[in-house]
Formats: sequence, C-alpha cells, structure tokens
Amino acid sequence: MNDPLTILGLESSCDDTAAAILRVGDSAQILAQTVHGQGQLHAAFGGVVPEIAARAHAEKLDVCVAEVLRASGLGLRDMDAIAVTAGPGLIGGVMSGVMCAKGLAAGADLPLIGVNHLAGHALTPRLTDNVPYPYLMLLVSGGHCQFLRVDGPQDFMRLGGTIDDAPGEAFDKTARLLGLPQPGGPAVEAEAALGDAARHIFPRPMLDRPGCDMSFSGLKTALLRARDAIVAVKGGLTVQDRRDLCAGFQAAMQEVLAEKTRRALASFPDLRVIAVAGGVAANQAIRSALVEVAEAAGVQFIAPPLALCTDNAAMIAYAGAELLRAGQRDDMTLAARPRWPLDSAAPAMLGSGRKGAKA
Repeated sequence: MNDPLTILGLESSCDDTAAAILRVGDSAQILAQTVHGQGQLHAAFGGVVPEIAARAHAEKLDVCVAEVLRASGLGLRDMDAIAVTAGPGLIGGVMSGVMCAKGLAAGADLPLIGVNHLAGHALTPRLTDNVPYPYLMLLVSGGHCQFLRVDGPQDFMRLGGTIDDAPGEAFDKTARLLGLPQPGGPAVEAEAALGDAARHIFPRPMLDRPGCDMSFSGLKTALLRARDAIVAVKGGLTVQDRRDLCAGFQAAMQEVLAEKTRRALASFPDLRVIAVAGGVAANQAIRSALVEVAEAAGVQFIAPPLALCTDNAAMIAYAGAELLRAGQRDDMTLAARPRWPLDSAAPAMLGSGRKGAKA
C-alpha cells in the first residue's frame, strides 16, 4: 500500500487558470478543484491572445489556490508537494504558474514538482480509473494530437501525431471560417448534429499512407473552398449550409481518428486498454467512433469524465504525485518551457518550428 500523498496542483498553460488538491494513495481522490476560464476575455479576438491570457493567469492563480484550500479545509502545511505545469504551452501563462508555485513551495518549505502538461493528460486514466501500465493513449486536445504507449509517469513512446494542425486547432479555425463562437469544438459539434454529413465529402488526409501520423490542415482548406463555392452561388450561407459543412468536417475528422486508432492498436496487440484524453475527447461523435474501434479490437476503452478532458489542475496534481513517488524534485531553477516533447527519442514532427519539437 502506498502512503497517501496530498498534492496541490496548478495549471495555466493556455486559457484556463486552475488549481486542485488531490489525496493519492492506492487510488486518487479529488478533495477540491476549481477552473477559471478566460473565454469572455478572448471572445472578441477569435482566439486566445497570449498577453491577455498571461495577465489573467497572474491575477487568478492565487484566487484559485485560496478557493481549493478553503473548499478542502486544508492549509499549505498539509500538502506533501506543489505540482505545476512547467510546459508546454503559452510561455507567459506557464511562467505565471511556475512562479506562483515557486513562491508557495518556498514559503511553505514544500517539494516543487514541474509537470509536463501532456503527461497530465496522458496519466488521467490512472487518476480516474486506476489503469495499470502499460496502455495506449490517444491524446487529442486543442494544440496536440498523438498516439502514445504509456509505460510509466516518465516513459512514453510516440507512435504518431499531427504534422500540422491538431484537431482542436482545426475545429477552432473551422468555427472562425463559419462565423461560429470560440471555443470552436463545442460550436462545430452542435451544428454538425443538425447537419447532413453526406452533402460534403471532405478529404481524409493521410489515410492512404501507412502509420499513425495525421494531417488536418488540408481538411480545413477543403472546408474553406466548399464554403466559398456556396457563397459564390448564393451570396452567403444559410443556417443549413453551415450545419452541413460542420457535419462533413466532423465526419472526416472522426474517420481519420478512428482509422489511425485501429492502426495504433494493431501496433501493440499486447495492450488491452485504449484511453483517450484532451479537450477533443469531449466530442461525443468522435468518442462514439473510438468506442466502436475498441470494441472491434476487443480492448477496453476508457475516457475520463468530460470535466477532466479539458485542461484542469487535478491531472497535474496526480502526475505530480506519481513523479514525487518516482523521486523527482525540482528547485528554484525550474524553468517554464514552451515546448516539451513527451518522447524525447522520437524525431520532431514536421512543422514543429525553429524552437524544436512542440510535443
């Protein structure tokens, strides 16, 4: 039996400021958690503005910490460690979280644990379902999409990923092209539910190539051309036009993710669990398609509750607990990292940028 650890987690990698307190023994219990979103701050800009996000994180992090301490009835002295997202993400937001965590750790004389945000998502099935290692993970979020074999809290093998836009980015760009609100994922999903997916058959990128790599930039471009063709004929889009475009886009995304998941499962027939995490995992049509793939392969499908699919601090606290047990300790030299691949041995994905691999 593992002695219980009580961990305070902080998350500020994008546009959600979050804190959580977990008690982690042989299983994990969320004692308190809170998330302050920034949707209204960025709504007028059609996407997340890094400078606005960083300032909002700096203003809300201490508020979040106070909220979870009050809700749990605990104090900083009751914690065993402070875990914080140290990357990857928008550098201003990550820095805000790291500096807040350093101050808390120094003031309360607690261990500081820097957590890879992607590892937080990848370990969420252990937080929610106590899944044993190893397992296959599809991490599909706003800025990332990759298949991972997870063998430990610091042991990840990447099978494939996006070489350009992640699914969440493609959903957001599609929403902007069609005049839908941000975040784009829920808006496009709601419209697609009322549309005809057969009206527009968009390309299924990279299904004609072996392996698990994906590309969604061309899918977005195909939707743009279909939209422009309708506008050229009609002078604008009707409500049904927009719904049909969303349905066709989502169907293409769904088919690509399902087929690539089949290939990933075939790569490791010894793995009996496929888990999915990240914001796009909240899409019910995509989730249903992945369930069908898992059932056909005879493996267990696990997805966290919707509240733990999107960015949250509970997953950071849990990853911090596993790292603490593995012997990791950081100090005041802990740096915020805009890029931080989980599998450092894998080659950088195309389009990763001059500063190196993003994930």
